[in-house]
Amino acid sequence: MFTLPSRFAFFALFFSLIGLLLGAIIFGQGARANEPGASNWDENDHVAMRLVAATTAVGQGDEVRAALEFQLKKGWKIYWRNPGDAGLPPMPKWDASENISGVETEWPVPERFSIFGFETFGYEDAVLLPLKVSLEEAGKATTLGGIVDYLVCEEVCIPYRASVSLDLPAGEATPSRFVHEIDRYRARVPVVQNAESATQVAGLSLIGLASEGGDGDSTLIVEIASDRPLATPDVMIEGPVGAAFSKPQMVLSETGDAARLTMTATGIDVAALDTAELTLTITDGNRGVETTTRIAAFEPAGKDLPNIPSLADGDRSNLVIILFFALLGGLILNLMPCVLPVLSLKVISVVSKGGQGKAHVRAGFLATAAGIMTAFMALAVAVIAVKAGGMTVGWGVQFQQPVFLAFMVAMLTLFACNLVGLFEFRLPAFIADRAAVLGKGSGLIGDFLTGMFATLLATPCTAPFLGTAVGFALSRGTGEILAVFLTLGIGLALPYLAVAAFPAVAGFLPKPGSWMRWLKYTMAAALAGTGIWLLSVLAALIGHQNAGAVGFLAVIAALVLATRHVDGSRMGRIAWPLSAMLAILTVALPLTFDPLETTQAVKTQDDGIAWEVFDEAVIREHVAAGRSVLVDVTADWCVTCQWNKKAVIDRGAVAKWLGGAKVVAMRADWTKPNPVIAAYLNRHGRYGIPFNIIYGPEVPSGIPLPELLSVTDVMQAAATASGDSTLIAAQ
Repeated sequence: MFTLPSRFAFFALFFSLIGLLLGAIIFGQGARANEPGASNWDENDHVAMRLVAATTAVGQGDEVRAALEFQLKKGWKIYWRNPGDAGLPPMPKWDASENISGVETEWPVPERFSIFGFETFGYEDAVLLPLKVSLEEAGKATTLGGIVDYLVCEEVCIPYRASVSLDLPAGEATPSRFVHEIDRYRARVPVVQNAESATQVAGLSLIGLASEGGDGDSTLIVEIASDRPLATPDVMIEGPVGAAFSKPQMVLSETGDAARLTMTATGIDVAALDTAELTLTITDGNRGVETTTRIAAFEPAGKDLPNIPSLADGDRSNLVIILFFALLGGLILNLMPCVLPVLSLKVISVVSKGGQGKAHVRAGFLATAAGIMTAFMALAVAVIAVKAGGMTVGWGVQFQQPVFLAFMVAMLTLFACNLVGLFEFRLPAFIADRAAVLGKGSGLIGDFLTGMFATLLATPCTAPFLGTAVGFALSRGTGEILAVFLTLGIGLALPYLAVAAFPAVAGFLPKPGSWMRWLKYTMAAALAGTGIWLLSVLAALIGHQNAGAVGFLAVIAALVLATRHVDGSRMGRIAWPLSAMLAILTVALPLTFDPLETTQAVKTQDDGIAWEVFDEAVIREHVAAGRSVLVDVTADWCVTCQWNKKAVIDRGAVAKWLGGAKVVAMRADWTKPNPVIAAYLNRHGRYGIPFNIIYGPEVPSGIPLPELLSVTDVMQAAATASGDSTLIAAQ
């Protein structure tokens, strides 16, 4: 019994929830209204444009990172620095600036637009053009201001002139809320190939250049290589005035990591083309490399390029191997710690089926397998959609989204409440009757949902072979993605399919009895522990107080369900709709909070190891100075990452090596979305974590390590990269 009147308790809880929701909404709106580090919008009928900065003040350095942000109406576009056959790029003039010695505009990889035989390059929907702003006097207040002339086109083209101005005061360079977007577009700026280690950074390179033709139009042949299978390779040519180049025709190599691009060059004959200075921007998705050269630089190889056959049997055989890895990876995923808590639901289901007929057991396990494979196919469709939208994809990246984490917390709470008997899942009568007929009362809906839920919780884990399979799928087309994800689902579902094939196994399980009550309580505690872990991940994204509010709502939802078992409770009569409302609020609450900044600490101390912030450019400097570098890409939600730290990295011979004077430990924290880290992973053909790689004077391009680390793997790679064979004996 409640000690307070039920009516009083109900109204107190109701108004508390309303106050909490209103406060969160007001807080969220207040946070959004304040935008330090941004100028006012300059808007017209087709474009909104403004200046944004990565920091809210200038800091102590002599350079500030900023960007021109364009938001375009659907169907309209602006142009790249080289617009192609028509158009004009944005042309800023910073005459109204103060304490600025120079501004350099950087150009992310553009899209190609082909219409009526014309080839143009530009951006649609939205784009940020990063700016490198050099200061005349470091640490002094700065104004970046001037006019920007630009052309926006759909079926017609309209020139506009915008006036923008952004003041940055003196003071600490605190990151603004725009730093994430600026970094995301800076990661798309092509790397200059003739710079040191550019191929390593971009993963693309020009390997051949030749021309064909006579006195009239000519043909330009470009050969490129990649450190991973190519997805959508392209090349944009900037040449002499009057020359134009068609959209290239592409032939892939058997392994998919090289391509020949052939295009028609108009307005220039082959003799002039051979001696002309050409700037080539080679792209594949959002990564790019730029080089300025002449065809003569590739003589004589340029006239006799090595044969690149079309995509053939070799790639299909590679796909068979990858599918085998996917099957093994999915099977091993059953043993990973991410999956074990939710499989407690299946343990209860299996025990409850003790003594039941083979048909009931087979149906339940088939339903769980169907849930697993349905979830994997839903993930595949989502990946295909995200890739089509030009966004970064990755294995487990949904754990970077606060709303998804809150949804998982709400679901775990409901599953735990179900286990301890606070409610039973019931469908509407007409659906339940039909399900009972089809499933012969075997609870197929619950089994199906268990399979789907296990898949969602499995994604932050990386099993052996899984990274290879997922990396291959995410770098390829729709067919490969569907095939790999379906095979992963079959692998994870394989134990359930095996029991469905041999249902007599269930007969060896103990018969249901009173002992099951304690088993249910134990399994409910395991689910609650998983929920607490998810809240700790959520705290890294939106702060501890905000994550606590999400957890508080989930607990209140469980307590409301408990009132159904309190005699005479009026709240118990409306417990279902009230708890449903609380569950919805649990999921929606993160929408009212601004995410924490994505920047990382400058340096952290962990078990005697001084971890530096990830900076790819600094890696090359360390290697050039004779030092070895271990890069650890990790996240709070990656259980395998935490295991690697505790079992290998932070102890014994590896920790001692990382503490050495000639070794640099560098950590990239991917708990929150970070486009720089995502681009780094993609360049190495990885789309999930953990990812560890060791660089050294003997191997400046790096030695990637397995997903599950061992001391032997790390020390052998360290010895190879540094050339110090004594490290092998040190393990």
